Amino acid sequence: MEYILQPWPWYVSGPLLAFIMFALIYFGKTFGMSSNLKTFCTIAGAGKKTKFFDFDWKSQKWNLTVVLGAVIGGFIAHFLLSNPIDIDLNPDTIAQLSQLGFENAGKSLLPAELFSWNAVFSLKGLAILSSGGFLVGFGTRYAGGCTSGHAITGLSSLQLPSLIAVIGFFMGGLIMVHLMFPLIFG
Repeated sequence: MEYILQPWPWYVSGPLLAFIMFALIYFGKTFGMSSNLKTFCTIAGAGKKTKFFDFDWKSQKWNLTVVLGAVIGGFIAHFLLSNPIDIDLNPDTIAQLSQLGFENAGKSLLPAELFSWNAVFSLKGLAILSSGGFLVGFGTRYAGGCTSGHAITGLSSLQLPSLIAVIGFFMGGLIMVHLMFPLIFG
C-alpha cells in the first residue's frame, strides 16, 4: 500500500501554532520574519550608517533560529515530504491560468512560468522581482512589520493596527490576483 503524504490537519497545526504564540507572548517576544532582516542588516554593520539599524542585535539571536528553522523546514518539506501528485484546483481556475499562458496549471505547486531560472532572469522576471521586492520592503516598513508578524503575533495579541494591516494585505493580494496578474501575464 502506497502512503500518500498529506498536510497536517488544522486540529494539529492550529493548536501547535497557538501554543507557540502563547509561549512567545508569555516570554515577551514577538514573531515576524522582517525583524530578522533588520537583525541581519545590523549584524552587517548598517547601524553605523542608519539609526534604524542601531540596536543590540544579540537580544534577537533567538529570533534568528526562526530563519534557520524556515530554511531547514523548507528543505525537509521540498526534498522529503513533497507529494508529486496533481494539485486539486478548481477547473475554472485552471482554465483562467491556461488563458494567461500557464501550460501546466494544477500540475505543480510552483509553475515554471514564474519560478524557473529562465523566468526569473528574463527582463519581465527581473522587473517583477525588483518592483515586488521594493513594494514588499516598503510595505513592511510602512506597516511596521510583515504579514507573518501582523497576522500571527499582532492578531494573537489583539492589536488593532495588525488587524488593519492584515486587511490591507488581503486587499492587496486580491487586487494583484484579479487586476494586476491578468495585465502582467495576459
